[in-house]
Amino acid sequence: MSDFSEKRLVIACGGTGGHLFPGIAVAESWTRQGGEALLLISSKQIDALAAEGYSHLRFEKMPSVAMPGLFSLKMPGFLIGFLRSLRDCRRLLREFKADAVLGMGGFTSTAPLLAGRLAGLPTFIHESNAIPGKANRLNARFSIAVLVGFQQCAPYFGMGKRVEVVGTPLRPAVAKKPTREEGAAYFGLQAGKRTLMIMGGSQGARRINELVAASLPEFTDSGIQILHISGPADYDLVKPAYDKNPEAGVLRDFCGEVQYAYAVADLAVCRSGAATLTELAYYEIPSVLIPYPYAADDHQTANAEIFSLPGAAELWRQGDLNEDNFAGKMIDLMNDTGRLEKMKATAATLVVPDASHRVCEVVAEAINR
Repeated sequence: MSDFSEKRLVIACGGTGGHLFPGIAVAESWTRQGGEALLLISSKQIDALAAEGYSHLRFEKMPSVAMPGLFSLKMPGFLIGFLRSLRDCRRLLREFKADAVLGMGGFTSTAPLLAGRLAGLPTFIHESNAIPGKANRLNARFSIAVLVGFQQCAPYFGMGKRVEVVGTPLRPAVAKKPTREEGAAYFGLQAGKRTLMIMGGSQGARRINELVAASLPEFTDSGIQILHISGPADYDLVKPAYDKNPEAGVLRDFCGEVQYAYAVADLAVCRSGAATLTELAYYEIPSVLIPYPYAADDHQTANAEIFSLPGAAELWRQGDLNEDNFAGKMIDLMNDTGRLEKMKATAATLVVPDASHRVCEVVAEAINR
């Protein structure tokens, strides 16, 4: 067991829920074991919404701009912004008296990691996805070790880099597992009614939201209730459909207490970000995964295949779905209880429940060494 007492960890984790929520999970594990944590997030709305429920943790906003192409006209502005972020990060590390820096992915992590490396601190990245993005391939150069969620990701970082398979950290609030009745009561749903959960991730999923909105009458006629977390950007787009079909279920723009949604779900329709997959496996929820088709390197499809190939999920291509076939396919699957039970059992085999602790142990070991 490593010594965490009074050790100070900076976690760069802003930009998307897939970076932020695992970062929060590590921070909670780190502080619970006697350390101190500082989370660096972006100025995006999703970061502010997610941070609201964690007043016991310290957050600092950092400007972050994705790196443009090498010969882009935006490159000079990016470099100026990056140098300012690097300066601010070096100041924050000194003021916080940081002992290590952990980046959870994206270009939000780049300046903090480089600042940590320049300060001579142990630096780490965590990559949740099966295929790392270009930001983490760059960030790995500023890190002494790479921590990955899936074994399939490890080869992307080459033979010369230390790589540890640790899983994707799960937030303690999500790990508490409310009962089905508690989940239903939280949303005002019927606990005894079959529930289809729609969740596009922290950024939402426009096409999925459109398909669900168009299918509400068919779901209602089939006896299925919908729990739909649309994402803030699409809430006004789909709300009129629910106003016309109030008996269809519940619509939310965002859900900080997502554990209650998982508790009541019989089947989930999601994108295939790694954090979402980790949570689905933990709750043993069968899923239909519709990867975001424009994700970098099509990494969401690679994530989805880790669940679909053994049978924990079905992988549906967004381009194959339309207003004429979506509801029918979904209702057929919801009615196939034998298939859902097999998917549920397989999902349970794919979770790494102690990922947060594994990450903290690797970092603390390096600090103490």
